[in-house]
Amino acid sequence: QLVESGGGSVQPGGSLALSCAHSAFTSDTYSIGWFRQAPGKRREAVSCLDSSGHRPIYVESVEGRFTISRDNAKNLVYLAMSTLNPEDTGIYYCAAGVYNYCSVHISEYDDWGQGTQVTVSA
Repeated sequence: QLVESGGGSVQPGGSLALSCAHSAFTSDTYSIGWFRQAPGKRREAVSCLDSSGHRPIYVESVEGRFTISRDNAKNLVYLAMSTLNPEDTGIYYCAAGVYNYCSVHISEYDDWGQGTQVTVSA
C-alpha cells in the first residue's frame, strides 16, 4: 500500500514537497508516477520516473516547476513542487507502475495511494 504525505495549503508562488512511502519501491523493477485530480475533473498524470530513477517525464503544465525523485533505500518517492498556482489545486496520488518504464497512462499503474490534498489559493 502506498501512503502519500506533505499536502497542504499554500499561496500562489509557494512550494510544497510531497512524499510517498511504499515497500515496492525497494525494488528496482517498478516505475512510479504522480497524478492529480482537481474537483470536477478527471485524474491526470503529473510526472513519472522509471525504475532506475532516471529519465523523468513531466506534463507540460508542471515542467520546470516540479521535480520527481525516488530513494529506494528509504522506500520513498518525492514530488517537489514550486511556483505553485491555483491550477495546481487537487488531490495528488502516487502510484506504482506495472512496468519498469515511465508512463503517463493511468491504466499502467496498479497500486495507488489514498491521495493528499494540495490547495493553492490567495
